[in-house]
Amino acid sequence: MIPRYTRPEMARIWSDENRFRTWLAVEVAATETLAEAGLVPKEAAHAIRERADFRVDRIHEIEAEVRHDVIAFTTAVAEIVGPHARWFHYGLTSNDVVDTAQALLIRQASQVVAQDLERLSEVLERRAWEFKDTPMIGRTHGIHAEPITFGFKIANWYSETQRNIARFMAAAEDMRVGKFSGAVGIFAHLTPELEEKICARLGLKPAPVSSQVIQRDRHAHYLGTLAVIASTLDKIATEIRHLQRTEVREAEEYFSEKQKGSSAMPHKRNPVTSEQISGLARVVRSNAQAGLENVALWHERDISHSSAERVILPDSTTLTDYLLTKTTNLIDTMFVYPERMRANLESTHGVIFSGQLLLDLVEYGVSREDAYRLVQSHAMRAWKENLDFHQLVLADKEITGRVPRPQIEYAFDLPRQLKNVDKIFARVFGGKKQSAKSSGKRGSSTRKDSPPKKSPPRNKKK
Repeated sequence: MIPRYTRPEMARIWSDENRFRTWLAVEVAATETLAEAGLVPKEAAHAIRERADFRVDRIHEIEAEVRHDVIAFTTAVAEIVGPHARWFHYGLTSNDVVDTAQALLIRQASQVVAQDLERLSEVLERRAWEFKDTPMIGRTHGIHAEPITFGFKIANWYSETQRNIARFMAAAEDMRVGKFSGAVGIFAHLTPELEEKICARLGLKPAPVSSQVIQRDRHAHYLGTLAVIASTLDKIATEIRHLQRTEVREAEEYFSEKQKGSSAMPHKRNPVTSEQISGLARVVRSNAQAGLENVALWHERDISHSSAERVILPDSTTLTDYLLTKTTNLIDTMFVYPERMRANLESTHGVIFSGQLLLDLVEYGVSREDAYRLVQSHAMRAWKENLDFHQLVLADKEITGRVPRPQIEYAFDLPRQLKNVDKIFARVFGGKKQSAKSSGKRGSSTRKDSPPKKSPPRNKKK
């Protein structure tokens, strides 16, 4: 049964029909190459190319009796080809076909995932520019830290996605290998030269050395890369879930007019898409663990990996495709609330500028220990008594006696904190600029590029 999350293209790729069709392509490529080398009669290769076919139900019927999928496949094809079928599968072992065809199936699935990654990248880039100048509070340990912008947060996701694209392309390329080296990989019946030609015919590279199977470190790397991609999507979804919390409400996944959040509480707008992404990402990560377990096989092979791969390879590529699609739509359609971001940023009455004030005090000759003591005492009082940190600082003669009023005001200047956002975007996006799409609620800030005139820093305390 195809899982609900399977999209049509992935369902087609991992269908029995396509799997056996790919096996057949491998068999025909091998037969034609061997015919060119004079090892198989040309008329047999021609007959196989023209007549070879199968019925999936017949393969399953034979497999139920012989309990061997490749024998069931070759038998079903032979029934259609006729006498020339004796040259079908000539010189090959089962895994010459299965592992090579699996590489082709993974290549098909990888093309879908690669397209998904590019689409996610495009949406992240667009929304990052849209909210480049929308200020919000940055949080560490879940606690207000210092100001950032929402676009900066999305730019971080975009940059990570670029790394995922590079990792995935490398992992997919590492899987683009075939093998025709026989039952234990020693080329007892064919030659490395013939393997190279068959692989080239299929658009694959030959594995430099193999046993009866292509070594499973490649598959573990591939599955691990899918797990990293899923973890990035989990990271994005988790952030949106936090931003959607009632107490925060700075961003929210799309909620349609007819959507319902709870059977009991009509007011609920739950982050169900984000939670689904986080949940299914766990499955992709668990599949990567199974891939790691498949690396260690007995001697030149056993089949402990085979049953697991029938689940984890289709499942992980299909899930990753689904999760990328869901995340792309999540980012593309999410509601963003700049006013709430600004309100939350200002809710702690200026304590988020304590770090800048600390540095300014140091610049004016206050020791770091004394500066920290002064700033922290006012910050803690503002925090506990819900007072205005800015006003507490201005009322402290120990601070105002050392630092000019304009410099103190400049410590609380929001654009000063965000002055390098443009440079960060230039690094992330390669210097290209985008005009942010208009949004009635998009935040903006006026930049101040230079501090107020001040006296030279003092090197000694007063």
